[in-house]
Amino acid sequence: MARTKGVAKTVVRYLLLIVVCAWTLAPVAWMVSLSFKGPTEWYAPNLIPIQPIIDNYISLFIPTNPIGGSHFFTSITEPITKPLINSLIAAGLGTLFAVLVGFLAAYGVSRYRAGGTFIIFFTLLTRMLPGATFVAPLMVFYSSIRFIDTYVGLILLYTAVTLTYAIWLMKGFIDEIPPEWEEAALLEGASPWTVLRKVTIPLTKGGLAASALFIFILNWSEFLFALVISVTQVTTLPVQISKYVSAVGRMYGTQASLGIIATIPSVALGYLIQKHLVTGFTFGRIR
Repeated sequence: MARTKGVAKTVVRYLLLIVVCAWTLAPVAWMVSLSFKGPTEWYAPNLIPIQPIIDNYISLFIPTNPIGGSHFFTSITEPITKPLINSLIAAGLGTLFAVLVGFLAAYGVSRYRAGGTFIIFFTLLTRMLPGATFVAPLMVFYSSIRFIDTYVGLILLYTAVTLTYAIWLMKGFIDEIPPEWEEAALLEGASPWTVLRKVTIPLTKGGLAASALFIFILNWSEFLFALVISVTQVTTLPVQISKYVSAVGRMYGTQASLGIIATIPSVALGYLIQKHLVTGFTFGRIR
């Protein structure tokens, strides 16, 4: 009887896992399928394209290229090369600064209780408000200091938006390190900076990697603020996707193909740091 219950629980567990995986991967599969469909199939319910084409991908780099034999007239005259580079620069540097500042702030809060409980509440409070509430003040402020449509403005904005997550994530990882390990290094004559560099940072390497990946994905996919402050010079990929609209409607195949390309950097980054991610996700077991 007990064995039957155990088998039933295992079956139910695997069925739930299959349902969750299917629910998660279904939009991805549909986007991949749509990226290979011609205009006549963009609204068709079939998952497998009847006549697969790669015109959607070609049109990203050659905007004047016909898609499935049809020409679409849009305001886009340049390839996605520049928006791709803009996204890499803004998301990459924004992630670097957010993780660096977030780690130092988290270390101060964790070890020295800097700011007390107020700083923790304040950082959380900044994420309770919807992003739309900051749009008008941001536009006024950025216009006054001429940060509209600049790399500096976008990078600083990405850093500020994700800094809260960096502090919260890194504080959790630092809290898991026994303070006695750092105190032992101090007793051996190491300076606080040496302890931070040779003890704390190596032990939180997995946490840094996990935090960096999470923050990079947030910055890479950010749309609202990038739309507000970008005009022509620092247009990012999420903003570029929204521009693929012709006189007859949205170019779903082209948008899907750009969406597929946009997922590559995040997946590649996750693959490159996967060893550190495993450490980061299991960091709570250090004790």
